[in-house]
Amino acid sequence: MRALGIIPARYHSTRFIGKALANICGKPMIEHVYEGALKSKSLTSVTVATDDKRIVRKVEEFGGRAILTSSHHKSGTDRIAEALIKLDADDTDLIVNIQGDQPLVEPEMIDEAIRPFVNAPSLMMATLSCRIKDNDELRNPNVVKVVIDKDGFALYFSRSPIPYVRVQDDPICFYKHIGIYVYRKDFLLKFTRMPQSILEKAEMLEQLRALENGYKVMVVETGFDSIEVDTPEDLEKVKSIISRQDPF
Repeated sequence: MRALGIIPARYHSTRFIGKALANICGKPMIEHVYEGALKSKSLTSVTVATDDKRIVRKVEEFGGRAILTSSHHKSGTDRIAEALIKLDADDTDLIVNIQGDQPLVEPEMIDEAIRPFVNAPSLMMATLSCRIKDNDELRNPNVVKVVIDKDGFALYFSRSPIPYVRVQDDPICFYKHIGIYVYRKDFLLKFTRMPQSILEKAEMLEQLRALENGYKVMVVETGFDSIEVDTPEDLEKVKSIISRQDPF
């Protein structure tokens, strides 16, 4: 299966303007994401889709590929759909949305998210989760939580801690959503033609658009964790982690 990786990167982020170009140990954040995606064994190519020429220039400076898109998109998925139309992707089966604010992305995470499509022709969309081990993350609205049914499909995504545990002695695992999405190409284009849904607008979570329209989203549990950089404080955490990693 041919899988195309697209990294949406918006300059005018509401919570952290210009974060895609924020310096992390000598490289802009978008370069860390791009390099991680490029190491995936499952992707045939990687492209950045952005609303700003400064990001395009920076990507091209480090040898990457970038496409300029509209500044009016309401979600990253809408942005990658525009990029897809501009790319020569007739022979592509899957589109992988790799968030531009995940500089800790591991290539194996991308491979894990793609794997369920190999033997599931009816699967339209998949994403990742990992177990929450930190109570601060559980309470943090910037960390999205997900509850999953017995077959591995999402029941709901929320910024609130879910599920609510009424009996504290019950053993419950909480899951953090990791923002890597895999779509069948035709479904991606169909998805972006759907109007924003009520829950999507309430939680500001685009994946809820799929659930509200009756589509199943496979959630693959990964052993890797990741930090989405939503604030300058998140950036400092990522800098600390990357600075401690052995470059060899």
